[in-house]
Amino acid sequence: MQRVTDLKQRLAAAGVEADSDPLAAWDALRKAEGERATIIDLYELVASPRGLVAHELPLAERRSLWAAVMPALRPGFQQTVGSDRADDPPAVVPYDESWPSCYAGWEARLSAQLGDVAQRVEHVGSTSVPGLAAKPVIDIQVSTADLAAEHLYSAPLERAGVQLRYRDDQHRYFRPFAGRPWDVHVHVCAVGSRWERRHLLFRDYLRATTEARAAYAEVKFVASLLWRGDRMGYNAAKTRVILDIMEKAETWAAHNRR
Repeated sequence: MQRVTDLKQRLAAAGVEADSDPLAAWDALRKAEGERATIIDLYELVASPRGLVAHELPLAERRSLWAAVMPALRPGFQQTVGSDRADDPPAVVPYDESWPSCYAGWEARLSAQLGDVAQRVEHVGSTSVPGLAAKPVIDIQVSTADLAAEHLYSAPLERAGVQLRYRDDQHRYFRPFAGRPWDVHVHVCAVGSRWERRHLLFRDYLRATTEARAAYAEVKFVASLLWRGDRMGYNAAKTRVILDIMEKAETWAAHNRR
């Protein structure tokens, strides 16, 4: 089925009045479309009356907008005070054969600190998929028995060189302290959770499917150019392709009993 991508048509389908307040309109769109309504739609709702396109909004204004809607985007969202970094991750680059060994080095460091608290440690994200372009930042997923027991894993991860950036209901996100190379992201989730399964399935399907890798690489390159400096915009620009890939991945998983 061909999905409607024009924002005006999507708003009309969601029953949103044309002159609605942008935040109220976005909230209604989110309720109608779920994850397919992204922060970029809110940017566009604010930018369009001013004759701008979404990425032309000043970065400070975009950050204010996503801060206002983070509770809807990530229920339970809390950002850690003192975890800001002035720099941004590097741009998307072609696949690097050194990424698996970079992961192995980080995995050994994390496992040495976490011990049995880490019931599962996996290389996820784009750097875990051979041949896929990515930002040269290793994504590591750590599964633990009790996500709420932060005292069991937060201090060990800090000793390994990463600090808690934010928490939400599904996971905790750690990245290197300011002043250190931004070469890793650590995502802590509950073992057996939906978060854990989705990220592993997405990785495995990309590894197995050339067409999906190509589609994802294309959107990543475009998004990295258009949304540089805006991590929320960059992630949102990939959302529809990711959701389309995940639908196919679920069918693939059912067929392969994964």
